[in-house]
Amino acid sequence: MYDYLIVGSGLYGAVFAREAADAGRKVLVVEKRPHVGGNVYTEPTEGIHVHVYGAHIFHTNDEMVWNYITRFADFNRFTNSPVANFHGELYSLPFNMYTFNKMWGVVTPQEAEAKIEEQRGEITGEPKNLEEQAISLVGRDIFEKLVKGYTEKQWGRDCRDLPAFIIRRLPVRLTFDNNYFNAAHQGIPIGGYTRMVENLLSGIEVRLNTDYLQDRQALDALAEKTVYTGPIDAFFDCRLGPLEYRSVRFETETLDMPNFQGNAAVNYTDRETPWTRIIEHKWFQFGKDDEGRDLPKTVISREYSSEWKPGEEPYYPVNDEKNARLYERYKELADGEENIIFGGRLGEYKYYDMDQVIAAALKRSAGELGKI
Repeated sequence: MYDYLIVGSGLYGAVFAREAADAGRKVLVVEKRPHVGGNVYTEPTEGIHVHVYGAHIFHTNDEMVWNYITRFADFNRFTNSPVANFHGELYSLPFNMYTFNKMWGVVTPQEAEAKIEEQRGEITGEPKNLEEQAISLVGRDIFEKLVKGYTEKQWGRDCRDLPAFIIRRLPVRLTFDNNYFNAAHQGIPIGGYTRMVENLLSGIEVRLNTDYLQDRQALDALAEKTVYTGPIDAFFDCRLGPLEYRSVRFETETLDMPNFQGNAAVNYTDRETPWTRIIEHKWFQFGKDDEGRDLPKTVISREYSSEWKPGEEPYYPVNDEKNARLYERYKELADGEENIIFGGRLGEYKYYDMDQVIAAALKRSAGELGKI
């Protein structure tokens, strides 16, 4: 008999499993995929750790989380500095003085600020949708070239049909600073995320290719409690109706060249280009393998955003008012489950960064295991 059945081996499940095992509990992890790591899974190709389910760049200002996760991996100092491509025009992200100089020819922070302020004045009342919210923050030019097309591809909806709260703020820097996250700690695990998760799960029993929802009764019977990190609506057989998710499709190819785009991430911000961005994975490790040797080939992934459909991987929740109300009803059902703990991005129907997932798992496991 196990103390905990952990459903899913992504960051939430792996951290909870590690904490439970270290507290002397007997743990079983089940994972429906043929590998551990959830969406942070990386796979080696030509010496490159390919982010199979999309780019994951760890960043945090939480010292507790940083001290915890660096027990399981050393991190390089990769700094995320994406580039925006609008019909062949290249702009720096996040919006900073390089962006404003390219956009308007301004050279001083005062000129840039005045230009943004002038264009923000187009919106006078409370913004009624995402388009008005974005223009009220950064002005018409930046919205049209760097926000509109990318956002519409991401969400599959016109910006005028998206709620304003999706873009609560857009970072505007009146400095020449391309560091996207500006976090105290930022980087990629040396050796890839898969190795990091394997270290988290060291000594813990893991069963791959095991779909919990297909054999729930038998698996629940193996443990005193279950930690469930899958979609909360699927747990309840969507009895209140399905929650909406966005999914992402990837076209990944290995190219016989050392350099395709010169940057880890290039966002395509026009509406006409069907993909949202291209990731060139080797630049997450500075173009070198784990031994520091130059890599002669490269691997790129084109990302396409889409509505989630059954059979696909759900990536992130659609946090509009309709889905928020439905989630609250599912949460009431979840709160009535005595021996089931719901956690993670899908289990809590909540957008989490990686450090937030780790913090949430540490907090919940501490309360559960009597550490607080």
